Amino acid sequence: MEKFNNMNHRQGAIFFVITFFCLFFSSCKKDTQYFKTSGRVFNTEFEIKYKFNRTLEKEIKDCFDKFNLSLNPFNKESIIYKVNNNESVEVDYWFKTVFEKAIQAAQISGGRYDITCAPFINLWGFGFKEIDSGEDLQHTIDSLKQFIGYGKIYLDGNKVIKKDPRIQLNASSIAKGYACDVIAELLESFKVTDYLVAIGGEIHAKGRNPSGFYWRIEIPRPIDDSEGKKNQGMEFLQLRDKSIATSGNYRNFRIKDGKKYGHTINALTGYPAESNILSASVIYDNCMTADAFATVFMTMDLEEAVDLGDRLQADGFDYLFIYADEKGNLKEKRSANLDNFLLR
Repeated sequence: MEKFNNMNHRQGAIFFVITFFCLFFSSCKKDTQYFKTSGRVFNTEFEIKYKFNRTLEKEIKDCFDKFNLSLNPFNKESIIYKVNNNESVEVDYWFKTVFEKAIQAAQISGGRYDITCAPFINLWGFGFKEIDSGEDLQHTIDSLKQFIGYGKIYLDGNKVIKKDPRIQLNASSIAKGYACDVIAELLESFKVTDYLVAIGGEIHAKGRNPSGFYWRIEIPRPIDDSEGKKNQGMEFLQLRDKSIATSGNYRNFRIKDGKKYGHTINALTGYPAESNILSASVIYDNCMTADAFATVFMTMDLEEAVDLGDRLQADGFDYLFIYADEKGNLKEKRSANLDNFLLR
């Protein structure tokens, strides 16, 4: 009888433990909800949506602050600022990751994309400081070319080695995409399985949205804001466990001597890239790579971009190019697999 009673006590204890954990995990599941953290970073807007049992706003903003100390060229305490100003500094993992991807993109694009073209970006008014073009623009560009080129800078361990101290870096075409990856990694560290990270035109999505569907992404119609149609969508995609980056010159441009110039610079010429591509969107596993190659495609004409995009499909790239035909009508060129993402 005593043995039977002890068994009952043990079974009761086990039942209590099982019941407790069932109630605990059920409670945790019920407590999860979608939160949104938004604001401005890198001179653009960001919005992060995620399903969790509490807000992660502090953790997200702390992560952005740390990222700024690595790759924000406006921040005098950042690594990239110190590299640009030849101050003694050891680079961190984030800087190295972006630098190595930028060099890869430069090699694949034949140098049209180049992280060292900061002086050209500054010259055209899109960078972190102004450069006076003087009376002879071409002469100024030729002078700047002397210390521009990805082959003139490399990493030696955690040190940046420049072949010319005047070399400066601008990672704006890749850093926002990488920041999406970094925030995604932060969310993953908290076991978040449903989220969307959007920084400007760079997005990483995982799992499902609050309605239970895969995340819906809008590709804007590439027309400038002056036409009052900036909110029109050209295409709508669904994204799951993928990144997308969109680059275009239709909103970020400057007027110089009566001519409109886009912000994408061809590092080989020193001039803003002239292309019939108005918008390039790239889908890939990580947002840093998608961001870099969306810019790469904007330095090319349509035929070159399609040729490169088709070759990169073997590595998991998908693309959507929006371009203007001879009559000015908007047309699309898509990778073979892009239909798998389109919402119709």
